[in-house]
Amino acid sequence: MAVLICGSLAYDTIMTFEGRFAEQILPEQLHIMNVSFLVPSLRRDFGGCAGNIAYAHKLLGGDPLPMAALGRDGADYVERLGVLGIDARHIAQVDDTYTAQAMIMTDRDNNQITAFHPGAMMQAHVNKITADLGAAVGIIAPDGRDAMLQHAEQFVAAGIPFVFDPGQGLPMFNGEELRHFIELADWVTVNDYEGKMLCERTGWSAAEISQRVRGLVITLGGEGCEVWEKGEKQHVAPVKAREVVDPTGCGDAWRGALLFGLERNWTLAKCAELGNRLGALKIAQRGPQNYTLDFTVEA
Repeated sequence: MAVLICGSLAYDTIMTFEGRFAEQILPEQLHIMNVSFLVPSLRRDFGGCAGNIAYAHKLLGGDPLPMAALGRDGADYVERLGVLGIDARHIAQVDDTYTAQAMIMTDRDNNQITAFHPGAMMQAHVNKITADLGAAVGIIAPDGRDAMLQHAEQFVAAGIPFVFDPGQGLPMFNGEELRHFIELADWVTVNDYEGKMLCERTGWSAAEISQRVRGLVITLGGEGCEVWEKGEKQHVAPVKAREVVDPTGCGDAWRGALLFGLERNWTLAKCAELGNRLGALKIAQRGPQNYTLDFTVEA
């Protein structure tokens, strides 16, 4: 069955700063900051959380079904999805705006500064989730605020278990809204920074959140991840990357693997192991959708 992936589709403009942000930004001058970074390399990639997750899931042999919105400049993204064999029938076309755009600058320590224009993503709520979509599991990844709120309710109404992955969209929601998302969701995934913010805003600890869902995973980058179930924590070891080239899209690759395992009723720890492996593979390649598998996935 298909995996329904609700989230953004975006074009990523990725720039590399060969120095360190920390050496250019003066903390005592933040109130009058005026900084320029020379970026010798620049490229444009297909991105967005839904696109990146769908790419990873398809690469593993899954059947991703992205649900998102593109602007008037999105025709080449639809064409690319077709080439990849990814079903684009639930991608809305919004003609009066541009597709979401992410401008990402990475320094030599893999710190990132991102500017994001949401564009058509803010109309993603025109897409509706229904039981007849035939999805076994789904995910709410960063998207338009209204879309995230409505899709959570629609997942429940359709009887489709789903992952809540607030990502960079987390600051859009207050504590009450985040608690409601958790109560509706079956699983929650965040990185370590987002995990701290989620706990602060909800007033719940990681252990308490894990007792309200089937599982909580907190990814820790190069340190692996924490898998929380019923208040108990398990550490899943990292997979060492061949080299560290570009972190853009690593979290999405991890979530594509998570969904692949969840659809197959794997344990959450086993899903996390595959996620760590795919994330290590992605970080060795530039761009969020340019890596290929170098291992065989267990059925």
